[in-house]
Amino acid sequence: MNFTNPQTEQFYYILYNKYNKSTLNKEELSSEMGVSQSCINVYIAKGYGIPNYFKIGKSKNASVRFNIIDVAEFLSQTIKTS
Repeated sequence: MNFTNPQTEQFYYILYNKYNKSTLNKEELSSEMGVSQSCINVYIAKGYGIPNYFKIGKSKNASVRFNIIDVAEFLSQTIKTS
C-alpha cells in the first residue's frame, strides 16, 4: 500500500492487526471513534462526520461497512497525536 501520510499508515496497520479484516462494521467503527452506534447512524443520515462507507444490499436497513483505509485516513485527519 502506498500511504501519503505516515499517521494514516500507522492507523491502518493498528486497525488491520486488531480486526484482521479489511472492513469495519458500525459497532467496530463506533468503538474506534469513541461514540455510540446511534451517533454513527446520525452521521450517516446527515452525510458528514464519518469515513466513506458502502452498503451491502439495497434495503433501507442494509448492512454498512467502512474500508479500513478510509477509516485510517479519517482518523489521521481528525485525531491529534502530539
